[in-house]
Amino acid sequence: MITAQVQIGFGELPDDVCALYDENTVQAALAKTLQIMHAKHKEGLKFAYYETLQDDHWTKPITLDVYITEKNEAQALNLQARGKDYATNILSYPSDLPAEMLDLLPELPLGELILCHEVVQKEADAQGKTFLAHLTHLLVHGVLHLLGFDHELGEVEAEQMEGFEIEILSQLGVANPYADDEY
Repeated sequence: MITAQVQIGFGELPDDVCALYDENTVQAALAKTLQIMHAKHKEGLKFAYYETLQDDHWTKPITLDVYITEKNEAQALNLQARGKDYATNILSYPSDLPAEMLDLLPELPLGELILCHEVVQKEADAQGKTFLAHLTHLLVHGVLHLLGFDHELGEVEAEQMEGFEIEILSQLGVANPYADDEY
């Protein structure tokens, strides 16, 4: 069984916005994503960022840091990390600790997700989704990035990642976020 621990931090956001990011929601998205992806890993699926890890690493508690920020900070972070000068919905920073270091730690640090509240809310509204459904989708999407999946590498990779997202979200009670997309 996988144990997942989440730490949520906030930038300069009002309390009512911070309250939207319920730790249980984030925890559920992380736990379900890890449960499903761990089963796939045991069947032979490779995680690009964790190829050298032994199975015993996955028995440790898995930690995830989530940071919610406002548009200006998100834009600056996106520019710094990806060279793109706009606020994006989510940024993923995988842990890059070597396996030898992970052997010494009592937990497996997955990395950090940074969400821009204004972009998440705007996208949810534009797509006619609840904030919670869109947030859950982005959390699943971000965790998959932390495991090494990348939809920007090509169509095959995008379809694989979207397939994982659809499967995981369905088990979390969230509708297929790509149902209206045309391919």
